Amino acid sequence: MNDEQRYQRGIEVRRAVLGGSHVDRSLSQLTPLNEEFQDFISRYAWGEIWTRPGLARHTRSLITIAMLIALNREAELRMHLKAAVNNGVTREEIKEVLMQSALYCGLPAANSAFHLAAEVFAEQDREAD
Repeated sequence: MNDEQRYQRGIEVRRAVLGGSHVDRSLSQLTPLNEEFQDFISRYAWGEIWTRPGLARHTRSLITIAMLIALNREAELRMHLKAAVNNGVTREEIKEVLMQSALYCGLPAANSAFHLAAEVFAEQDREAD
């Protein structure tokens, strides 16, 4: 793929995983400062890595959640907790990742992740009603 094809594929996957409204909001906020970074995210994170055939998106979501817990990246974790449902990840599977993270990332990190997941799930439940 050339860069334009990789970008287009990245945007497709980014929309499928994160949702169109999230991607539209990100793209509508382009500035000279962040424009190249957003292009980079679309081409490489979404167009190169998330499209690789070696792992299903479901698995990539679980791995991403675990890594974001370890790195203590709350905003990105919130986004990927919300997006995981688009990849078929269940709340039970998320709970198991959070439990696993308690062992390998530490109790404070897992505790924060459990609180954040509870907020995300409550928000999703309200939206579903």
